[in-house]
Amino acid sequence: MSQKKTETNWPDLTGRIDGNEHILPVRVYYEDTDFSGVVYHAAYLKFMERGRTELLRMLGVHHHELDAGKHGEPLAFAVRHMDIDFLKPARIDDVLEVHTVISEIKGVRLIIRQRVMRGDEILIKACVTAVAISEEGKPRRLPKAMITQMKGE
Repeated sequence: MSQKKTETNWPDLTGRIDGNEHILPVRVYYEDTDFSGVVYHAAYLKFMERGRTELLRMLGVHHHELDAGKHGEPLAFAVRHMDIDFLKPARIDDVLEVHTVISEIKGVRLIIRQRVMRGDEILIKACVTAVAISEEGKPRRLPKAMITQMKGE
């Protein structure tokens, strides 16, 4: 077991792309649940954040590079708005999939649609508006090269 593990050895850490959709597997742990063994609502926010982050990573947009100013001045993404429908509960030890699609890129905004699935069941549906911001927290237009990268062009 002396083989060094890298991201290419662990594709499930980053998930996979299927068409224009990113799919990230997530297992429900005890820490994700409330006293009854049902996933606590805020845990879904973490699952979906991981899905958005891993989608960007697979598209070649890395948070540490954004912070370092690779695309001009440093920038970050902040969630501006989120609509969530909690449809069915997940429970401890369930294996879920977070499905993430960037449905619109415009100016400073990304509109991202997400679903948390257990098999064929949709447990959560969300529409997330994320905005690009400067170090000072002001809205910042997305660089054209980054938009091209996110669109997979």
